[in-house]
Amino acid sequence: MEAFNSIANPLSSFFFMCILLLLANAASAKTHHHDFVIQATPVKRLCMTHNTITVNGQFPGPTLEVNNGDTLVVKVVNKAQYNVTIHWHGVRQIRTGWADGPEFITQCPIRPGKSYTYRFTIQGQEGTLWWHAHSSWLRATVYGALIIHPKEGDSYPFPKPKRETPILLGEWWDANPIDVIRRATRTGAPPNVSDAYTINGQPGDLYKCSSQDTTIVPVDSGETNLLRVINAALNQQLFFSVANHKLTVVGADASYVKPFTTSVLMLGPGQTTDVLITTDQPRAKYYMAARAYASAQGAPFDNTTTTAILEYKTASCSSNCVKTNPVFPSLPAYNDTATATAFTTKFRSPRKVEVPTEIDENLFFTVGLGLNNCPRGASSSNCQGPNGTRFAASMNNVSFVLPSNFSLLQAHHQGIPGVFSTDFPANPPVKFDYTGNVSRSLWQPVPGTKLYKLKYGARVQVVLQGTSIFTAENHPIHLHGYDFYIIAEGFGNFNPKRDTAKFNLIDPPLRNTASVPVNGWAVIRFVADNPGVWLMHCHLDVHIGWGLGMAFLVENGVSELESLEAPPVDLPVC
Repeated sequence: MEAFNSIANPLSSFFFMCILLLLANAASAKTHHHDFVIQATPVKRLCMTHNTITVNGQFPGPTLEVNNGDTLVVKVVNKAQYNVTIHWHGVRQIRTGWADGPEFITQCPIRPGKSYTYRFTIQGQEGTLWWHAHSSWLRATVYGALIIHPKEGDSYPFPKPKRETPILLGEWWDANPIDVIRRATRTGAPPNVSDAYTINGQPGDLYKCSSQDTTIVPVDSGETNLLRVINAALNQQLFFSVANHKLTVVGADASYVKPFTTSVLMLGPGQTTDVLITTDQPRAKYYMAARAYASAQGAPFDNTTTTAILEYKTASCSSNCVKTNPVFPSLPAYNDTATATAFTTKFRSPRKVEVPTEIDENLFFTVGLGLNNCPRGASSSNCQGPNGTRFAASMNNVSFVLPSNFSLLQAHHQGIPGVFSTDFPANPPVKFDYTGNVSRSLWQPVPGTKLYKLKYGARVQVVLQGTSIFTAENHPIHLHGYDFYIIAEGFGNFNPKRDTAKFNLIDPPLRNTASVPVNGWAVIRFVADNPGVWLMHCHLDVHIGWGLGMAFLVENGVSELESLEAPPVDLPVC
């Protein structure tokens, strides 16, 4: 009996300690309540004042800071004239798909005068994410940072920085962005490109009427700071650099990475990159700058450059101080795919990770543009694409059409027929030379609201294959509800015989948005362990509007913890 007690006591002590740890973790987790009022606010940029849609009158919107394990409760009140939703970009939303936010995917929009409260918990994520409108082009101005610190008592896997600064890269139209996209939708032509890029909402010194409001990031000599860089631009991949300073990349998309040092970042819209910067240069002012990585040959783009100033604090300046201009960084050429590729292929997880090796669903998705013939009886003013066509985009030749009477998640949860089908093709309907000269007969995609069904727990591999229909370009592909491992990328047509050897199944990076190389491919893997309807789409907003997206329907598992939660009572109705 004594022998049994000597075994039982340590065991019971161990279980008691485990329970105490769980209770301590639960006690340290907090619930953060926020109110977001969506409203029109006068915002002056580039000499002009526009009635801009903002959150709480701020542009960019409020930065939300939480710890891993915390819960967010955000009441969104729509006082604007447009429908709106808010997407919490990169948040896993385990079982809380109703809070994900994409319009007509997981919810109907919040109508003018109405409200909706988003409730969700951050689980196992640390680093930088962001939130943005997911309705028409409201994302142009409705966005902000979402910073996830480690749990209380935990620390970063790198020396604690002296200070942390969100750097939100944005895109500004000297017009109402909703009018810009509505005109393009009517004409079938590409929308006008932006008039400026911004850093934390300000265009910077190189634009008219802007220098007095340029974003300044103050620093002291000899400190190491963390910059949380977010590409919140609507339609443009961006290069980012800081003059005379090296950047050590330590995180991306709220996952830590094996640190590496670079002089330039490339971020697709939706992507975030955490970098350490050491202030080891002579006391002066140094420009941070961002400009386009424009991979689509011949396509118009905004070729301007936004700046902010990294400013070393100096002794107070007397009247005889000489005003010196900040040092300017060296930025890659707009079409420098070699630099973009060298950057994206450096990412690794900090240690060996559990990549799914046995695959249940082996999918091959082509992504790219297309052109629709002018509909019979349509006016030429509605067909202003090349040679009297209308621009379109697709995955596996299906141009994604949003429903309008129900959200997809609602239709799935309530068993409403006729809203969608589950026959999204696992492979392109026609095999062709994806990155070569594509026959004109393949240029016209088929519209449809098609989902691909996944069993709970399925191990999924998706080959994302870029195409050269009309023009090849780099596509930032974002998957809602999941992080995924990017196990390989390359140029040309994916060849399983040759390219499988390139797969990194040891320490690939965990991301929520993959930059599919221009005229190339990327391979991602994930386990379908989050039930719901999850949009996968190009994060160039012009492309999702043209149909470059699809959605996965992930079925419930066996237990309650493997099943979608019931919809909240205040879920907006269509």
